[in-house]
Amino acid sequence: MIPLVDLKAQYESLREEINAGIQSVLDKSAFVLGEEVQKFEKDFAAYCSGKVCVGVGNGTDALYLTLKALGIGPGDEVITVSHTFIATAEAISLTGAQPVFVDIREDTMLMNADLVEAAITKKSRAILPVHLYGQPCDMKSLSAIAKRYNLWVIQDAAQAHGAFWQGQPIALLGDATCFSFYPGKNLGAYGDGGAVVSQNEELISKIRKLANHGRVTKYSHELVGVNSRLDSLQAAVLRIKLRYLNQWNEARCRLAASYLDALKETKEIFLPSVHKEASSVWHLFVVRIPKREDIRNLMKEHKIETGIHYPVPVHQQPAYQGLRIPKGSLPVTEKAAAEVLSLPLYPELLKENLEIVAQTLKEVLERLFSWK
Repeated sequence: MIPLVDLKAQYESLREEINAGIQSVLDKSAFVLGEEVQKFEKDFAAYCSGKVCVGVGNGTDALYLTLKALGIGPGDEVITVSHTFIATAEAISLTGAQPVFVDIREDTMLMNADLVEAAITKKSRAILPVHLYGQPCDMKSLSAIAKRYNLWVIQDAAQAHGAFWQGQPIALLGDATCFSFYPGKNLGAYGDGGAVVSQNEELISKIRKLANHGRVTKYSHELVGVNSRLDSLQAAVLRIKLRYLNQWNEARCRLAASYLDALKETKEIFLPSVHKEASSVWHLFVVRIPKREDIRNLMKEHKIETGIHYPVPVHQQPAYQGLRIPKGSLPVTEKAAAEVLSLPLYPELLKENLEIVAQTLKEVLERLFSWK
């Protein structure tokens, strides 16, 4: 079986370092916050070219706590996309604010900046672009709109560790950039974890308080907060993995280029497109394809695992039916959701296995569409 993601292969390549890092935390018995977390926050801020970083419990909390720290709440609106994991909208909803969805671009499947201005109302407080699949959105256009209307820009970079827009690290381009360290991410922990990076020290300080029961010192609670702390074991793992992130991202880019070359003349496939101003870190390699379920089943028969990111747009999820968004309101999003297919992609994927995936996909397509 060629898996969609192979976390064990990555662990095996770092087994000694990872085990030593975990043992060090166990020896110190400092499991919550502490030195390892502080070191990781410093290292990750530097990696992102950000001034400051705070580790939190997960990527959803990174978004939620950032929104909360910016004062966004009931009666407010935040503009985002529906073609994403539900956590993006969920974080908005948890503050009491309402997500307002705009459609995506046909080529990149990212937020269509040309549609954002029409979605702005008197209730709008922020724009929340999602750098999906490892590629940044059009941050130049979105930042200009935000400045014009005095809106915050909060970036969902859960899939974009190390990505650039116009040669700049994405953490330099918004008011805050939120990351997830879910195990399958480009930089993944061995459990849940997240972080917020910003140039705004006051904002990070407030997020830090909110994430730790609204306090700085042990029994002095300045705010009503939550318990969302990055633990020391995860920080130790992430510090080790961070040293290899550029190397892994480069491997992903090479593999994506191989896929694009192998599939470039294949009929019935809409290949992923990267904006000329973007540097993607290829968290996922997502094609668009008809007869997706038939193709998935046939690929599985050939022992190749595929994925769907994401099959049901957020605005069509049962949790968001209360927004009463009619079917067809986000046509590109809805079309993409019916067609997207993720192919195996991870730094340890062997070139010969990639070639097997590409060749099998071409053979499956030929078989399916010869039945027309």
